[in-house]
Amino acid sequence: MATCTSVMWKVLTGCQQQLLRSSGPAYAAVSQSAPHHLPIRTFAAVKAKKDKKKVSSKEVMKEKAILDKDRSKSFVAKVPIDDVYIRKLYPPTIHSAVGAIDMLRSFQVLDFTPLDQALYVELRLNMKLEKKKKVDPFMSTVLLPHPFKTEMNKVVVFAEDPNQVQAAKENGATFAGGAELVQPILDDLISADFYISVPDMLQKIMPLKNKLRKKFPKSKRGMVGVDIPKMLNLFKTGHGFMVENECVVQTQVAMLNMPNEHILANLKTIMAEVCSHRPADMGPFVEQATLSSQTSEAIFFNSDDVLPENDD
Repeated sequence: MATCTSVMWKVLTGCQQQLLRSSGPAYAAVSQSAPHHLPIRTFAAVKAKKDKKKVSSKEVMKEKAILDKDRSKSFVAKVPIDDVYIRKLYPPTIHSAVGAIDMLRSFQVLDFTPLDQALYVELRLNMKLEKKKKVDPFMSTVLLPHPFKTEMNKVVVFAEDPNQVQAAKENGATFAGGAELVQPILDDLISADFYISVPDMLQKIMPLKNKLRKKFPKSKRGMVGVDIPKMLNLFKTGHGFMVENECVVQTQVAMLNMPNEHILANLKTIMAEVCSHRPADMGPFVEQATLSSQTSEAIFFNSDDVLPENDD
């Protein structure tokens, strides 16, 4: 029994060795006692750290605006091919000055609004100079060739000489006097559209500088002088305007029912006064010009039509 068991064991051992030789040439250098199926070491996947920064809503809107702008440049024609379109995606249509006035009149007919309404002009100026400097905002008064106001402007004259005071009253001054007018003006008992003065009174009316601000008499605006009748002639019937928001002049120029020739003459007068403040070494001063009425939208027009000849 022991002999049979020994023989059987040898047979089984030989069979096992034979099987190992036939199936393991690639593992010849591997110990036969080593297990055939090596365990696979598994590791937990490491999550990548997120380095994404929080994007603010302003940055998202800014990127979207840039994309929309680039998209509009790529896909939108320069001139609309239909009468219904998104205005901001196209450059504005520039009309002639006369064409813009006629269009505004046609709008009133379609809207059943009266033609006896104010006509306004808005000029966007190039106020930039070299080295981050700018043209100083200015205030002007001009005599329009075709006035549209029905009432005279109120003018206060500062003068102490009895003859000058008398001349001011005779030429239509609303109030005329010396230092005694200072306190009533501070108390809002006296108000006017314009304030003019003789040179000798400037120091005596300095308490009014903060009160009057841009209306305070200045020589460069023609509000200080000794020729009182001449100054009153300008400021009683003159049309005043100023630069607002650093580069915009917006003022009434006429009534919409006035003849085109009268409107153009007023436009040219205002444009000439505006361009007189342009530095000599600067290029075009008026960058954009529009006309509008009280009840209609603004229409772009070519400012060259009403520019002085030496500013074309």
